[in-house]
Amino acid sequence: MSKPSIRNIVETPWKQYPGHFGGALSKPLVHPETAGSKLVDYRISTYQPMAYVETHTHKVQEQIYHVLDGEGAMEIDGKTTIVRRHDVVFIPPGVPHSIRNEGLGDLTFIVVTTPVEDGQ
Repeated sequence: MSKPSIRNIVETPWKQYPGHFGGALSKPLVHPETAGSKLVDYRISTYQPMAYVETHTHKVQEQIYHVLDGEGAMEIDGKTTIVRRHDVVFIPPGVPHSIRNEGLGDLTFIVVTTPVEDGQ
C-alpha cells in the first residue's frame, strides 16, 4: 500500500533512461520505486545542450511537460515547436513525440505520466 511521503529533490539520484541521450537526466521523484505510487510518475528532468529523448509513442499513458527553465524543441506528431519557461504541453496516448535541448543552457522541466505502466 502507498504511504504519504515528503522527500527533498536531492535525495533522489539522477538517472539516464533508455532512449535518452547526451546528458538527458531525470529524477523519478514520485514513482513506484521512490514513493510507492501506483498511478503517477512525476519526474524532474534536466537536459544539457544537444541532449534529447528519441521520438516515441505511449500506448495508454498521458503526459504533461512543464518547462521550468531553458529552451528546447518539442516535436509532436511530426511538428516541431520551440518550448520555453512556463510552457505546459499535454501529450495524449498514441501521439509520437520527443524533446531536444536546442538552447544555450540547461533545459529543465517536470514530466507527469499516468498511468505508471504503458500497458500492452
